[in-house]
Amino acid sequence: MTHIMGHTDGPLILDSLWYGAHVATMQNGHYSVIENAAIGVRDGYIVWLDDMTKLPAYDAQQEHDFAGGWVTPGLIDCHTHLVFGGNRAGEFEQRLNGVSYQEIAKQGGGIASSVKATRDASDVELISSASRRLKSLMADGVTTVEIKSGYGLSLDSELKMLGVATELGKQFPMTVKRTCLAAHAMPPEFDDKDAYIDFLCDTVLPNVAELGVADAVDAFCEGIAFSTEQVSRYFEKANALGLPIKIHAEQLTSQGGTRMAASFQALSADHIEFIEEADVKAMAESGTVAVLLPGAFFTLKETQKPPIDWLRQYQVPMAIATDANPGTSPALSLRLMMNMACTLFALTPEEALAGATIQAAKALGMAETHGSLAVGKAADFVCWDVESPGELCYWLGGQLLKQRIQQGKLTS
Repeated sequence: MTHIMGHTDGPLILDSLWYGAHVATMQNGHYSVIENAAIGVRDGYIVWLDDMTKLPAYDAQQEHDFAGGWVTPGLIDCHTHLVFGGNRAGEFEQRLNGVSYQEIAKQGGGIASSVKATRDASDVELISSASRRLKSLMADGVTTVEIKSGYGLSLDSELKMLGVATELGKQFPMTVKRTCLAAHAMPPEFDDKDAYIDFLCDTVLPNVAELGVADAVDAFCEGIAFSTEQVSRYFEKANALGLPIKIHAEQLTSQGGTRMAASFQALSADHIEFIEEADVKAMAESGTVAVLLPGAFFTLKETQKPPIDWLRQYQVPMAIATDANPGTSPALSLRLMMNMACTLFALTPEEALAGATIQAAKALGMAETHGSLAVGKAADFVCWDVESPGELCYWLGGQLLKQRIQQGKLTS
């Protein structure tokens, strides 16, 4: 194992040394265990990683003894809608009392209510509410989060949401990736989907690109949202502007959106319960990651599961995310989603942990620097009070986090 970066004669110079625990590095999607490990950090990156007994002479400004437990890469939540106004707990209660989703929508509920609440909310109000949700993810071991827009559906409101996501990354020890999901639903002021897509291509995406407020572009390709042809036009514009592609696809029906997105070398296709074998082949060829969202599957009481056997057969990476949103997945625990991926979709605990680390990093286009522990990678890691990595999927809730390290600095 190559375990020293930039080391010359003399002691290994470190900002910090971390030891006293076993490490599941998650290299190549496997636990790849180093027992009794030591992690040397300098300038926010790992510069030494191996068995403690192999540690050379060193000079560290700080030393930290984990005193037991297991260390993994920081968890990565690669699909969230964390910024939104209000919530829809009232609608949740209405549905359980027998009111149909269609009736709630007629009353101004559903996504329309989230759009109105988000448009009405100030930046300060959105930062405040999203901060509470972000803190829950941090307490669950998350060190990187993707945040989508998509409850604004106007130029100003979409930019407001992306701006709030940017600010959250400045206020918290958290790496935030921002995704423009302007093609999420129809805004109330439009009644023609093609006209709205034209507006996004002509006005919203150029502004988003010019201002540099998004790291990727996403769309909801579904019968109740936008067609494959409409999303393709939107992606062509994003592609021309140099913005990577992600897609919500095949959640409720098979539309061919996943195959279309793969033709754009999409980073990920998310939900995908209704993908066909041809979609899986296309994903494998394009390197597109399958993002599984068991929280929405559970909340919506769906029965069609993603075709895990096909994804394994064609070696498509499988990531897992909370899909944290006010309507269909009010989930604030990525570990709970890991459990659901095992219990509902039959992933193994090793696959689930990979799904919330290295595969999630691939879904965000950042696997070169994040998602596994190795020399040269970001020093984002978590120490857990567990006796084996599989416990992270086993426990339903509970406080398993011992210490959370972001860019080499202790944050909890």
